[in-house]
Amino acid sequence: MKQLIVTGSSGLIGSEVVTYFDQRGWQVHGVDNNMRADFFGEKGDTRWNQRRLEATCGNFRHHELDIRDRSGVLRLLERIQPDLIVHAAAQPSHDLAARRPFDDFDVNAVGTLNMLEAARRFAPECVFAYLSTNKVYGDGPNFIPLTEHETRWDYADPAYADGIDEDFGVDQVKHSIFGISKVAGDVAVQEYGRYFGMKTCCLRGGCLTGPNHSGVELHGFLSYLIRCNVEEREYTIYGYKGKQVRDNIHAYDVARCIELFYEHPQPAAVFNLGGGRGNSVSILEAFDRVEQLTGKKMRYRYVDEARIGDHICYISNLSHLKASLPGWDITRTLDDIFEEIVAGWQKRLKEEVR
Repeated sequence: MKQLIVTGSSGLIGSEVVTYFDQRGWQVHGVDNNMRADFFGEKGDTRWNQRRLEATCGNFRHHELDIRDRSGVLRLLERIQPDLIVHAAAQPSHDLAARRPFDDFDVNAVGTLNMLEAARRFAPECVFAYLSTNKVYGDGPNFIPLTEHETRWDYADPAYADGIDEDFGVDQVKHSIFGISKVAGDVAVQEYGRYFGMKTCCLRGGCLTGPNHSGVELHGFLSYLIRCNVEEREYTIYGYKGKQVRDNIHAYDVARCIELFYEHPQPAAVFNLGGGRGNSVSILEAFDRVEQLTGKKMRYRYVDEARIGDHICYISNLSHLKASLPGWDITRTLDDIFEEIVAGWQKRLKEEVR
């Protein structure tokens, strides 16, 4: 039986990867210590997702381990020696990183180095997939000329009609503290591929989403927005008139991408991974979509100050990914995503009432 280690296994991407590979007969080892609850409080708690995985996945084993624990990570890799590592554990918030920079860097950069070095020592032939972020490009995308439409911003430069590709620069821009820790992890993953010949890839995600996301204000744009509507709570728009655009990709399509990279590995691969233009949406457009599904008017307030490093418009160019991993494409549309997240929050909130 093939062995898989998934870090951040109780989170959105981690849990989807656990389910996906469990259903395909892999032995799946999940590494998680519910650090999201420490970062975001009770609303960020992911124990519910851990319990769900333990109840529904027959080949899943949970390991209570902090990826900052270097000796613990080394022992785990020595014992399991996996065929595939999916490194999804992270501190994911711009705002929180500025308040807790040591924790942010230790989790995102040092934790990634711990995983890479343990893999090099004990499983050098394994495939290593790292969940990076489009925030490695810092605020560089904000310097692309834009056109303002009624409900969204869009690229005015036809060179970006299909979105931003992997050649976009990462230097001489403002990243946020979160951004620099993710750049460090991203470059380390590439270097272990180039220097040591390991089969690694960086997946520079747009808005990764789905019904198993514990979305909070500081992280989880679409999940949190929909939750606010379902709970009839006020949502805060930070700057850009609410017309800022994100491309959204369902966690299932991320898991499928990882499977295909496992089947067609290469050293130091870098892919922009998002929903592309077809799955792009602005905040104002998201309000309209969720209102149509729930029948509830969106309550919100506007703050005329954008978050540091926040993108005005970000759409992933998926051309390189599709060319490198034949057969991969988006399977969950924006409509599918909204419907699943609405249903997911409605179900979870009913369970909380009970």
